[in-house]
Amino acid sequence: MSEVTTLPKIGDPAPDFTAVTTQAPQMRFSEWQAGDWVVLFSHPADFTPVCTTELMAFANRSQEFRALNTKLIGLSVDSVHSHLAWLQNIKEKMGVELPYPLIADLDMKVSQLYGMIHSGASATATIRAVFFIDPKRIVRAIIYYPMNAGRNIDEVVRVLTALQTADANACATPANWQPGDKVVVPPPKTVAEVAERLGNTTYEVRDFYLSLKDLPKR
Repeated sequence: MSEVTTLPKIGDPAPDFTAVTTQAPQMRFSEWQAGDWVVLFSHPADFTPVCTTELMAFANRSQEFRALNTKLIGLSVDSVHSHLAWLQNIKEKMGVELPYPLIADLDMKVSQLYGMIHSGASATATIRAVFFIDPKRIVRAIIYYPMNAGRNIDEVVRVLTALQTADANACATPANWQPGDKVVVPPPKTVAEVAERLGNTTYEVRDFYLSLKDLPKR
């Protein structure tokens, strides 16, 4: 009987690992993270068109992620030599240099650890997974994309910003939230809190269970 691996879910510790990357022959994930947020994303294969557009899109927004105290790291099951050749090709042909590392997961250990191999899509290539990992190395959000649909980097940034905003302000973010929009106030938990909520004039009270507020301007 094969060993059953428990794949990480939202709220679980992100599995630690050591891997070869384009920036280090042996990288210990927890040491490399060093207390920052991390967006860990996988792509199916090097030298493929959709993946190329995604790597460039992440690279073009890298300063924005850095401003959010977030490190980017990519992964596929290709070799580090293939990765290096692809990065050089992107730099020469597309004029884009990748400032973040790519994991060379040739033995699929990291891919299997994070559940990036979906047999219904491919048994030999990773799907487009995105893991949002906080400074305590807890998985905070996961997004999966099929192989034939490229990621929306705006949404990756939006989710990351929403997580950080919720943490910093003890709130939640509503549908389609963007930075600067009102946030959701936690619902009341007692009869007394319900009465207080309905009489609150500083919130936008839709009903006792749904209230919105502006965050202080920075």
